[in-house]
This record gives sequence, structure tokens and C-alpha cells, in this order.
Amino acid sequence: MATFSISFPRTSFSMHSPTPKSMSSKLYGPIRINCCSSPPLENHHQQTFKEIKKVACGLLAVLALTTTSPVIAANSRLPPLSTDPKRCERAFVGNTIGQANGVYDTAIDLRFCDYTNEKSNLKGKSLTAALMSGAKFDGADMSEVVMSKAYAVGASFKGVDFSNAVLDRVNFGKANMQGVVFRNAVLSGSTFVEAQLKDATFEDTIIGYIDLQNLCLNTSINDEGRAELG
Repeated sequence: MATFSISFPRTSFSMHSPTPKSMSSKLYGPIRINCCSSPPLENHHQQTFKEIKKVACGLLAVLALTTTSPVIAANSRLPPLSTDPKRCERAFVGNTIGQANGVYDTAIDLRFCDYTNEKSNLKGKSLTAALMSGAKFDGADMSEVVMSKAYAVGASFKGVDFSNAVLDRVNFGKANMQGVVFRNAVLSGSTFVEAQLKDATFEDTIIGYIDLQNLCLNTSINDEGRAELG
């Protein structure tokens, strides 16, 4: 459970992130507030405590909203399909700002585009937060690509090489990923609900423990793939 502590002396107060220490027994010692459970305070501090607790809990609520998981984001309504006649070609350029946070300078809508057997123009590109539903990447070389927070539900990646790629927080729900190579790829926070992962290679994949547990629930992963995942 997340906790949030606030400390203040007689004349001022400030917010702290370190682990809370026990409350001082002195009347004018620093007062620590834990938003989840707070110890009783002296009567003349009750009003101040109530006000600060509201601020702390409000900050926790904002924190929860700004760390939304890919699963929740997947339930959001997608924007209309781009009318840009060259939207599929934008994958060959990519976007370049704030890849790790999913913040981009140009929106990339690749839905229903066909990149079958594309061997050179996708490698190493940044496709941060790209919309890929219904797109075909079968046989493509997507090694070293950055796809943080991409939405690839229902896309086809059969035989794609994702070696050394950054694929964190990607929604691969119901995607066809048979024979995909994830060698040394980052998969932290990504979801694979109902994805087809038969013959996928997970050698030296970087993935969190909870994400690994969820991935192993996918029954399409064969014994060799499970052995590589550990």
C-alpha cells in the first residue's frame, strides 16, 4: 500500500518522501502524518492535521491517476483514424521526444498499415505511443525499435525480430506474435492478453517479476519459451 508522509515544525511544514519515523512525544516536536493510518494527536493540533491530511490524500490521488497502467489505457476510446495519406510512411521517420515517458512530437497512426517483410526502414525507429491496431509487420526487422506505450491490440507481428528493442508498457492484446524474437528486449509493463506467442524467443528478455507471472499465464507459449523466461 502506498504511503505519504508530511512533516512540519511549529513555524512551517514541508513534504518528505523518506520512510516515516515514529512521532515525537514532545508537544512541539515535528508531526508526521501517514495518509493510510495516523496516530492520535493532541487536541490543539486536530484542525491542522485534518487540513494537511486532505492535501496529502489529494496528492496520492493525483499520483494514482498519473501512473495508469497499459491495461486501463487500453479501455480508453481511440482517436479517429488519421486522414493523412502518408500516415503509414511516418513509421519510417518515427518520433523523437521523450520516448521513455510516451511523450512524442508527432502522433503516429499506423492502424491497418502493411509492413510485411520490411527489412530496413523500421529498424531502430522510435514509435513511441504509436497506434498499431490491425497493422501487419510480419517478417519485419524491428530490432532496436522504441515502442514505449504503443497500442498494438490485434496487430500481426509473425516472425518479427525485436532484438534489443524497448517495448515497455505496450499493449499486445490479441496480437499474432508467433515466432517473434524478443532477444535482449525490454518488456517491462507490457501486456499480452490473448496474444499468440507460439515459438516466440525470450532469450535474455528484460521483464519485471509481476509482468513475467502474467506473461506465463499465456498458454500459447511453448516449453522452450517458458524455459527462456525462467
